[in-house]
Amino acid sequence: MTIGRASFSGHLAAKKSAPPGPGFWWHVKNRTRWTFIIGWLFNWLAKQFSALTGITTLTSELSVRLFRANGEVIDYGVVSRRVITDAGVAFLVDDWDNNGQDITTMNFHGCGTGTGAEAVGDTALGAESTTALNPDSTRATGTRSQPAANQYRTTGTLTFDASAAITEHGILSQAATGGGTLWDRSVFSAINVVGGDSIQFTYTCTCSSGG
Repeated sequence: MTIGRASFSGHLAAKKSAPPGPGFWWHVKNRTRWTFIIGWLFNWLAKQFSALTGITTLTSELSVRLFRANGEVIDYGVVSRRVITDAGVAFLVDDWDNNGQDITTMNFHGCGTGTGAEAVGDTALGAESTTALNPDSTRATGTRSQPAANQYRTTGTLTFDASAAITEHGILSQAATGGGTLWDRSVFSAINVVGGDSIQFTYTCTCSSGG
């Protein structure tokens, strides 16, 4: 009697697929802006300064993903590392002083079409988008997380029902556009949207203590 044998083998391959970026020239245009270069340099220097001296510094970083209405996702990566405002720092100190402020309200994402460079004296976005948003005049409420013990991260998604060239982003203390305290403002090269598109903003604030 003959007994047959069968053997089985297989191979499984997996590859991580990342969303495509906006293209080489968009990155060149954005990263050669003077404020981007200064933001990158000062961000790095601030962290080295804290490590060397033990003096606390606050640094910021904004990343962007664009979700097209057709399902396409474009990852812009880090688009800015500026700038925490005087008004934002004063808000933090007032909260610490139990003066009626609440730093946890700094969790609302606004965007706009202003192109003026970021400045610590900014108290609002240059030209905040209102009617192009869906719903109108409403900022995105962020989802909070802590990537590290010394980092605060908030991720918010704004959806559009009209075309716009988005060039700025802010973290603010209220959901309705046109008010609240501006914690941080970032400017970047234009991201063009049409109705049905969404932009996901991920903002990270790092508090370096010298550790």
